[in-house]
Amino acid sequence: MKVAVIDIGTNTVLLLVARIAGGGNIQPLLYEQRVPRLGRGVDSSGKLDPGAMERVIAVLKEYRDLIAPHAPDATSVCGTSAVRDAANSEEFGRRIREETGFRLEVLSGGEEALWTYRGGVSGVPGSDRVTVPERFTVIDVGGGSTEIITGNRVEIENRISLDLGSVRLTERSLRHDPPTDGELELAIELTENEIARASRFPFAGSTLVGVAGTATSLAILAQGLKTFDVASVTNYRLARDTVESLFRTLRGMPSAAIRDLSAAMAGRSDVIVAGTLIVREIMAHFKFDSMIVSERGVRYGIAIREAERLSGGTG
Repeated sequence: MKVAVIDIGTNTVLLLVARIAGGGNIQPLLYEQRVPRLGRGVDSSGKLDPGAMERVIAVLKEYRDLIAPHAPDATSVCGTSAVRDAANSEEFGRRIREETGFRLEVLSGGEEALWTYRGGVSGVPGSDRVTVPERFTVIDVGGGSTEIITGNRVEIENRISLDLGSVRLTERSLRHDPPTDGELELAIELTENEIARASRFPFAGSTLVGVAGTATSLAILAQGLKTFDVASVTNYRLARDTVESLFRTLRGMPSAAIRDLSAAMAGRSDVIVAGTLIVREIMAHFKFDSMIVSERGVRYGIAIREAERLSGGTG
């Protein structure tokens, strides 16, 4: 069966159209990314900006036309951190329905964590062999939140959605370009306080998997790629020392210089320092020496959910 999923995040709007085969194997047919930054200012104002909503709706109209030729069996449009935090999210959902025909599903933090995990683990080699007793910690450093989930190939053990993301942390503490030492110290303190909420999780013996934009951006920068290349990013192993080195380099660069490093930094260059800081702190705090990078995230998990629902599963 074919499924289309649109993930409306704080920074990006992602589209996946995929064929789901037996055993949950996902074959991507179409992948698109736009960076309208819906969550700009939400942390301080508590509302979605009218201009930001317009930008996202324009993207949704574009995606609607891209999806149509594939004739998917199901289409899901999901909103995450910025949408669930905004006081005017119902208005946003109404406008989406009236102007595009899509119905917006707002994922709770727990739901986002669950489907991020399912999507992330689906891309790790051997993830179809459910009897393998491997354990994972999946992290998704998004624009407005960070999901941390532990489990094995069969079930989730613990999950948490932290009120911490690359856009949110930048707006809260990194006001200069590049940020000052004092701003970075504040950002580290905020990050350490927030990730401490996951300290009880059983991280020992698990493999760290980083999904979505921040993780893939780090893989791109580590390899010196000038454009996004899914084959080079998928299952790339990123050492903690490399993350530390990237952080020390990026923290001293203005966003314009970061943008020149790779075309993939467009729309991320001003928040990648904060995203890198969050990954750095998670790896150091929970003693991970390396991280497997995956381009998969919540949209892949939602695709699995819809396939299970259509086939009569429990998704």
